[in-house]
Amino acid sequence: MDRFITGAMLIGAAILLVLLYRHLRRASVERIAQRAGYLDTCRALMDTPRNGRADSGFARLGGHYRGVEADIQVLPDTLTFRKLPALWVLVTLPGPLPVGATMNLMIRPTGVEPFSRFQTLSHQLDRPDDFPEDCAVRTDSRAHMPPEDLVRAHLHIFDDPKVKELVISPKGVRIVFLAEEAQRSRYLIYRDAEMGVAPLAPDLLQPKLDQLIALRADVLNAGVQELRA
Repeated sequence: MDRFITGAMLIGAAILLVLLYRHLRRASVERIAQRAGYLDTCRALMDTPRNGRADSGFARLGGHYRGVEADIQVLPDTLTFRKLPALWVLVTLPGPLPVGATMNLMIRPTGVEPFSRFQTLSHQLDRPDDFPEDCAVRTDSRAHMPPEDLVRAHLHIFDDPKVKELVISPKGVRIVFLAEEAQRSRYLIYRDAEMGVAPLAPDLLQPKLDQLIALRADVLNAGVQELRA
C-alpha cells in the first residue's frame, strides 16, 4: 500500500511538473509574440514599413512618415530602484541636420536613463525662461546650440506629461515618451514587470511623429536662413 501511495504521489508530481512546464512554455510563446507585435497597429502610419526586433524582443518599426524617414524603438526599463518598471518609446527622424551640436532636454533626469546619452553631454545649461520647471538641458557645445527661440517654439511637445526627452542633433531629432508602467499590484506582490501586452495605439504615436516633422522643418529652415545671412 505504501508503495502504491508513493507511486501515485510521484505520478501526480510528474503530472504537475508537466502541466507547469506547458503553462510556462505557452506563456513564454505568448510573451514573445506580444513583444514582437507591439508596433503592428502602427504599421499603417508608415509608407513602406519595415519590421525589426531589438534584443529585448520588442518590435522596431521603420519606414517613411509624410515622406521623411522614421524609426520607432521600444525599450523596457526594469532597473530595480525605479518606483515601477517602465516601457519607453523612442521616436526618431534620422538624417543630417544643419546644427553643430546636440541639445538634449529631459524632464527629471535621474542619470541612469537607458535610452539616452544625456549624461555624456559635457555642458549642463541653466534652464531658460519659460522652459518646463522640472527640465534639464545639456549639450556637447555651448557655441553651436540650436537657437533658443526655435526650441521654445516647440516646447508644447512637453504638454504631454508622458514625454520624457527631446533631442536635436546633427544626426536627427527624437522624442522619448512613456508608453506604460508595470501594473503596480502585480509588480509589488509578484515582481511581475511584464509590459507591452496590448499593442501601442497609433493615436499615441502619430502626434509625436507630427511634432518631430514640424521641428525638423524649422531646424532645416533655420539652417537655410543662416546660410543666406
